[in-house]
Amino acid sequence: MRSCSTCGAQVARGEDFCPTCGAYLGWDKGSEPEPPAPDPSAPTARIPVLPPKAPAAPEPPAEPVAEPEPAQPAAVQPAKPVAPRPETNAPVEAPAAEGPPCGACGAPNPPERRFCIRCAAPLVPDSEAPQSNRARRRRRRIDRGKVWRRLVVLAVLIVLVIGGVLLYPTGREIVEDVLDKTFGAAPIGPVSSSASGEMPDHPRGKAVDGLRDVYWGTERPGEWAEFNFDHPFRLVGVLVSTGPSRKDEEFRSQARPSRLEITATSSDGRTRTETVEVPDSPAPYEVRIKTSDVIKIRVRIETVTGLAEGKHIALGELEFFGRK
Repeated sequence: MRSCSTCGAQVARGEDFCPTCGAYLGWDKGSEPEPPAPDPSAPTARIPVLPPKAPAAPEPPAEPVAEPEPAQPAAVQPAKPVAPRPETNAPVEAPAAEGPPCGACGAPNPPERRFCIRCAAPLVPDSEAPQSNRARRRRRRIDRGKVWRRLVVLAVLIVLVIGGVLLYPTGREIVEDVLDKTFGAAPIGPVSSSASGEMPDHPRGKAVDGLRDVYWGTERPGEWAEFNFDHPFRLVGVLVSTGPSRKDEEFRSQARPSRLEITATSSDGRTRTETVEVPDSPAPYEVRIKTSDVIKIRVRIETVTGLAEGKHIALGELEFFGRK
């Protein structure tokens, strides 16, 4: 084993790249210390060889035998020098690595390595590999751009929604007015009527019969007449004729309404009320009141002109016009 000169990790002999940092280690092979070669002239250890002992003489059974003198050690002959057994210095091959192959060169690598043992290519996926500062800055800029674009789109949608809510009535009226002018108007007759008061000879129906010299008569201001229609329609105007007749000499023979309150009721219950000042003239007066889905119209007399003793209020004609 040897140490990486960059990060200090332990590297097996024969590997050219560090398994931890991927540094190339081929330049450090020449600096590794070689094991010392054996010296053939060095003396080897010698073991003294003793001569075999002679068998002891049998003791005589009867006669005492004197103890022999102790034997002197024999001289040791010098041994011949023996050359040491040669040792091989061939490097031991590292066991073959087992693991996923490198995507660049195909060499197998241990699972814990981050760089290839043969070509030093990165072994971790791109999603796990550390990104450079430039890549991180680019991604931050892209993310900020997406956020700003989303905020701009959201602001535009909010403005459109608010504008639609605020301008919807105005826009609808503009469209309806264009349609009114495009298709024109036609008279619409009621199917039924009611009134809060009327003269015996001048009932409320005389105000919508289409005749000019008959009228709806009432005794006092504040009376009203209500007219119902068989289907909803777009009301575009009301034509009002006051007085008992359109002839000048007969026009002022009775009192005339000077201010009327006209209320249109739609099919969904919504109402629209217009208060109009009617000129004291035998000519018809046009009241522009526009609303949709009208099913009922009430006309109330607010103030009158020429009311005196022996006279009553005369409302000559009411004509309702709807869009064709």
